[in-house]
Amino acid sequence: MIIGKIVGTVVSTQKDEGLRGFKLLVVRSLDAGTGKLGSSYIIACDAIGAGGDDVVLVVAGSSARMTAQTQNKPVDSAIVAIVDHVEVEGKLTYQKFAPARA
Repeated sequence: MIIGKIVGTVVSTQKDEGLRGFKLLVVRSLDAGTGKLGSSYIIACDAIGAGGDDVVLVVAGSSARMTAQTQNKPVDSAIVAIVDHVEVEGKLTYQKFAPARA
């Protein structure tokens, strides 16, 4: 799995029938240990309703065709989860929601 942040969209009016109805999102890699953006990008089919600047998990290759929405579709990468927080070696490196203030 790849962890990354949604940084854009791809719009395509002409595409294979198997891709119709999918949002195509640009995902930039994220370093799980530091929470900093990496230098690589991937285009992924959104299988769960992600958007904005969500941090997401992306699967690639044959795993991308194992969701209910992408089964038997021409998909090489799919967004399968929206991340709430990441903890590495006891350190919180990403948190979607700020903790509630008392």
